[in-house]
This record gives sequence, structure tokens and C-alpha cells, in this order.
Amino acid sequence: MTAQQLIPDRPAPTRRRRRTSYAASFMYDVPGPRGRRNILIGSIISCVLFAALIGYGLWQFASHGQLDPARWAPFTEWPIWQYLLVGLLGTLEAAAIVAVLGGLLGVLLALGRISRLRAVRWLCGFYIEIARTVPVLLVIYLMLFGLPQLGINLPVLWKLVVPLTIANSAVFAEIIRAGILSLPRGQREAALSLGMRPGQAMRFVVLPQAARNVAPSLVTQFVSLLKDTSLGYIVAFTELLYRGQVLASYLHLLIPTYVAVTVIYLVVNGSLSAFASRLQRGPRKRASAQPVLPALPAATHQEESHV
Repeated sequence: MTAQQLIPDRPAPTRRRRRTSYAASFMYDVPGPRGRRNILIGSIISCVLFAALIGYGLWQFASHGQLDPARWAPFTEWPIWQYLLVGLLGTLEAAAIVAVLGGLLGVLLALGRISRLRAVRWLCGFYIEIARTVPVLLVIYLMLFGLPQLGINLPVLWKLVVPLTIANSAVFAEIIRAGILSLPRGQREAALSLGMRPGQAMRFVVLPQAARNVAPSLVTQFVSLLKDTSLGYIVAFTELLYRGQVLASYLHLLIPTYVAVTVIYLVVNGSLSAFASRLQRGPRKRASAQPVLPALPAATHQEESHV
């Protein structure tokens, strides 16, 4: 008997089978024939209803003269789009600052939530629950009307950044904490066995792996953060929605202006969502990939007789 005969033949799983098995084990059971048929019927009905809704909306716009080419002519000129893109830069600036500050604060809160000190865990948990419960709009009004009564008047940008940082840091903290708890305990123990201190093990071993695992969730939260920056119109911050309001008042073209703003939001947020989906497919491919045993050389006649 050769060495190759000792290993049973095993057909290599196809890509479709690996993807299906991963979905079944991670998200839900694979639907049967009836379930697939119901999903197909539901998808067709949803597409038909969505197309009918769009058609009805276009018919209403046409009946009220909203599709008149003269109303859309200003949006064929570059200065109009340049004016809106300046607002988009303000939106991206505010979102980037909140992402950095909220991410750093979220890491500290996540580490506090898993701390061995009960007081630290309680304080961090209390902050997270309060920040997730209080509406962001209420905190913005506090920055806008409350702090000036105390003699504290922040710049316009920070009247938007501070409330968004308070709210999003709590969400970032829960995402990062989930990523840390999802790692096997052996990762930290292996780092400690190599002579690392607990802080070094967390900084160099645990946190990088946790951040990589929850990267899709962090990008998805950034998309939500980008949409929340539209609250900047309350504090008159120059962001996309605020510029859209000013432009609509100047041109007296409400619907075309907001359609253009919506298109910009769709392009930016759609690109980020696609990036998050790409990041999410990466771990799935690595998890579904199975090692293929290399072909072993056939045993010699002398080795067969010895066996």
C-alpha cells in the first residue's frame, strides 16, 4: 500500500459550496427549494413595487412641471456643482475629525469596559449608555444655546464635532470591545508568555487583530457618521446640506437642488458601503478557504514490503 492510498480521496470544494457553507454557519440556514422560491417571488414583487413607486413619482414631477429642462439647466454648469462640492469638503472634514477623536476615545472606553477595576468599568459603561441614549440634536442645542450662557462659545465646527464625537465614541467603543472579546484568549496568553507586559500585549497583539476583524463595522459606522454631519445646518456650519439649502433659496429650485444633494450623498455613501462590503468579504474568503494536502510521493517497493 502506497502512502497516497493512506489518504482518502477528497474532492476539492467548489467556490459556491464554500460560500454557501459559510453563510449557513455564520448567518442563517441555507433555504430549501420552497424558501428559495419564496425569496425569488418576494424579490420580484419588491422590484415591481419599487419601479411603480419611482414611475408614480416621475409622473407627479412631470405633471407639476418639475421635469422642465429649464429647471435643471443650472445644474449643467460647473459653478453650481463647485458650490455644492465645497459643502461636501466641509462634510468630509467634520466627519474625519469626529472619526479620529471618536475612534481614540472609543478605544479608551472599550479598554475601560473590559478593565479589571470595577469603578473604571462602571464609569465607562455609564458614559456609553448615556451617550447612546441622549439624542445628538439635544447635545447640539446644548452646545449652541447652553454653553454660551456659561461664557463658553466654541467655533462653529466644534459645535458640530463635539456632539457627534460624544455620540459616536460610544458606538466605536462597543464595536471595538466586541472585536476584542471575539479573539481567542490564547492570543493574549501567548503574548504574555513571550515576556510582554499586559499593556504591550493589548497594544501590539490584541488591538490590531480586533481592529482588523471589525473594520467593516467601523466603515459602516463612518457612513452613518457622514450622514449625521447633515445636522451641521443647525449651527450654520458649511456642509453639504447647508449649502443645498442656501442654493435652493437662491435659485428658487427646491426639488432639483435637493435631488443634486441626494445624488452626491448616494455616490459618497455608496462608495463607502461598497468598501465595507469588500472588507467583509475578505475574512469570509479566508475563513472558507480550506488547505489542500500536497501530493505525497509514492513509497518505494522496499518501504511497502516493510509495512
